[in-house]
Amino acid sequence: METHQQLFKIREALNRVFHDLQLSHDSPDSGSSAIKALLELQTPSGSIISANPLPFSLSQHLSQLADSVQELHNSKPSRNSIISFVTRRVWSHEVSRLAAEVESELQALIDRETVSKLATTIAEMRNSSDSSPSLSLSLDEDKLLDEMCVLQERLSRGFDINLQHLLLKTGIFAELEWVLCNPIFSRRVRERAAVSVKKLVLYNKDVFVGSVLVGGSVRVLVSMGSLCSLQVLSSLIKAIKSPLVDEMDSSGGILKIVSYLSSNEFEIKIMAMDCVMEIGYFGRKEAIEAMLNGGVIKKLVELQRSDLIDKCARDVCEKGKEMKYPFASCVARFAVQLEVGEGLRQREKRASKQLILNKVREACVSDAECATIVAEVLWGSSP
Repeated sequence: METHQQLFKIREALNRVFHDLQLSHDSPDSGSSAIKALLELQTPSGSIISANPLPFSLSQHLSQLADSVQELHNSKPSRNSIISFVTRRVWSHEVSRLAAEVESELQALIDRETVSKLATTIAEMRNSSDSSPSLSLSLDEDKLLDEMCVLQERLSRGFDINLQHLLLKTGIFAELEWVLCNPIFSRRVRERAAVSVKKLVLYNKDVFVGSVLVGGSVRVLVSMGSLCSLQVLSSLIKAIKSPLVDEMDSSGGILKIVSYLSSNEFEIKIMAMDCVMEIGYFGRKEAIEAMLNGGVIKKLVELQRSDLIDKCARDVCEKGKEMKYPFASCVARFAVQLEVGEGLRQREKRASKQLILNKVREACVSDAECATIVAEVLWGSSP
């Protein structure tokens, strides 16, 4: 923990340096926080790095950076002096180069600390649970949550090849999947692990998609049925597309998603519908047939009907402008997803549309409702 905080302190000091350099147009005062921060990093005693020495190359670059900033300060601009101008440009370039090297080395160290700490924490919990399956892990969950949040924040900042190697070396995906699939953890921890798994997939789909498909993540996400797990599942369907839908179909997950359309929780219904729409867009023939035969049209008709009856389902935006009901024209929207989607052939799309119309006629409770929904499916909903 001390090393991690130490690295963040150094990065904060560097940010102060860059800020002062920008404000002072590359010539900070000798008493500025930029000079003081770098001198503090450079001082052997009393420094924030004295207790835990940094790698030699980083310490050397920090020292060189401090010297270069000082030289830049000392090279006062002089009118009509080409030598002065060139000298300042050289030192300014050197400061930028060294700062970039220091920042890169610091980030690599922080990444190593972030990933290794999380992997170590999960490994310790795994060993503890193996030796005592009934062991309560509540005392360690806050620490685990914090470490997963740090990893998620880092993954959100974009791809880095060194971080990629580190993730593979530590096997962090398998560790997070173990947390997700282990009922010994609380739901909040498992949901955070699910989000971390999603972040890894979005970070590098070429590497982590295979791990999702061969592991137990998809089945667990479907069975959890929480708002967070369905949000993660929807994102994974968008990212992985047909292969993930095929995996859900083979494990019976599609019928489970359809069943969530009847949930007592309003937000669960909305997220289940989002998943249904994504499955409709990317699903192949077998997956679409599983949904249609599993009663998805009947449930969508019921939801669309509830939007017209239940006034509490309305959503009002911050400005007070009334918005459309979330399930408005959802049957037609589902039909459109199949029509424009990637999973079905043209002949299969026509057959599916006809099957949707037949299911609509069976599900409607009145001729007026049937005529309205059929018209929306055939011609689109009116504004």
